[in-house]
Amino acid sequence: MKQRVLGPFKVSALGLGCMNLSHAYGAPPSFDLASSLLLHALDRGVTHFDTAALYGFGINEELLGEVLSPHRADFVLASKGGMCGVNGKRVIDGRPAAIKANCEQSLKRLRTEVIDLYYLHRWDKQVPIEDSMGAMAELVSEGKIRAIGLSEVSAQTLRKAHAVHPIAAVQSEYSLWTRNPEIAVRAACRELGVTLIAFSPLGRGWLTGKLQDVEHFDANDIRRSMPRFQANCFGANRLLLNEYSDIAAELRCTPAQLALAWLLAQRDEVLAIPGTRSIKHLEENLAADAIELSAAAVARLNTLFTPGKVIGDRYPAATQLEIDTENFQ
Repeated sequence: MKQRVLGPFKVSALGLGCMNLSHAYGAPPSFDLASSLLLHALDRGVTHFDTAALYGFGINEELLGEVLSPHRADFVLASKGGMCGVNGKRVIDGRPAAIKANCEQSLKRLRTEVIDLYYLHRWDKQVPIEDSMGAMAELVSEGKIRAIGLSEVSAQTLRKAHAVHPIAAVQSEYSLWTRNPEIAVRAACRELGVTLIAFSPLGRGWLTGKLQDVEHFDANDIRRSMPRFQANCFGANRLLLNEYSDIAAELRCTPAQLALAWLLAQRDEVLAIPGTRSIKHLEENLAADAIELSAAAVARLNTLFTPGKVIGDRYPAATQLEIDTENFQ
């Protein structure tokens, strides 16, 4: 697979986002199925695995620890703290003591002595970003993490954090139907030498063209509460898929592969971490690594998905208030 730089590491341009093996999209797969998928990804050359304390309230980290710890030298391990499950509820806590406690717990669950890339999962707006970064920097000096990342932050917050300690990566939702990093974060990453990690690069499944409507989702699927997936927005957004599917057919690839190829065509400092529960879909995703889009194809896709054409916010109103990412008006 193609290799790209991620902070001090070189990793496969397509990594694996592990959240949906334990969290967010209904009932998770069995341990055996999840284990098979993780090991297959490793065998296929994926060298970047992304998890978080939040995912399954620790269960996802435990899964990776049990399955992948025997192969720890073969991949870059990324996890996140500052947002986790406390007494069954999601809690954002960026206080230095909380960040350090989160890291210690993650190290145990992951069965490792060091986390390669450790993100502040959310900036706790009650705590100056400089204070949270001070704790992260101490974790680096203590040898518990190797590099620092941020998730869902603005360019301004990135610059403030980077002034405390070099930031290796910013993780943001980025795809054809979520272009928010193009407002300011992408430029700031390029300026500071920070890798941009695109999560949900398939638009939470929407860009595969296979989603019918929200009623087909499990009762506890997080997309049920997302405005873009509500009936009034979903129907309007589906109209964009007609031309999009035509472009994929012309280029002899699947819609999912086209979405990933578009991301990899942006610049070398952009990486993607699609998630899946299916080895078949994993193989489909990884095949996008070999697709080279022309400048004309990229321009056509950019025009089709010009910001403003996609209807609905990414998150419900309460969640929108928690994130720091710039938003299109």
